[in-house]
Amino acid sequence: MPLIQSSQDYLPCEYAPPYDKSHALTNTTDIDAAPSEQELSSARAAIQAELPQDHKTTLHPSIPERTPIKFSDLVKAEHDRLASGAEKEAGIDLSRYEAQDAPPTNDTEQWRATLQQAYASSEYLESRQVNLSLLETYGKNAWLISNDQLEAILRAAEREVSQRKIELEDIDKARRDGQNARKGELEALEQQWKIGVGQMIEVEVAAEKLRLEILDKKRAGAR
Repeated sequence: MPLIQSSQDYLPCEYAPPYDKSHALTNTTDIDAAPSEQELSSARAAIQAELPQDHKTTLHPSIPERTPIKFSDLVKAEHDRLASGAEKEAGIDLSRYEAQDAPPTNDTEQWRATLQQAYASSEYLESRQVNLSLLETYGKNAWLISNDQLEAILRAAEREVSQRKIELEDIDKARRDGQNARKGELEALEQQWKIGVGQMIEVEVAAEKLRLEILDKKRAGAR
């Protein structure tokens, strides 16, 4: 029963859509500054552009397809009746399983039919008594076993969810540790870049002053 959880690690986990904030790790530290609303909107638009058009209606490929249900002809007919709104049919005549009254006449055929119905009612009541006895004897254990199986499935799912959360926390920790390990290097490179930009501006300013001095001297010589 795989539980697939996806996230975008190119954004801090508390900003990455569609990651749920309720699952975001606390005390998350990132060396990058928090993105602005405009940057978040651009990132979300880029993510949505890469998603398939039917991502909201189509299951993920890792999710197994649902096992098709095969209904009997009677169940299909009942579904069709419910869909059409037709009236319910009378169904099975239960009067044959009820206690039979003696025929008012001495007709042999009526007595024979009544006797057959009495046999059918007796068999039905005897079978029902047996089923109720079996249910009383074994029904509780079957119900407890079913509950235990469902609880085992639930425990397995919870263990898998817990394992995935641990893996997510490990990945996030490794990402934060990697960022923190490179923080000093990035700050040094940024400082060098600022120094380089400053020196380049100073050179350009000095070159412009020199150019102006040359122009002034040329003007003075031309006079």
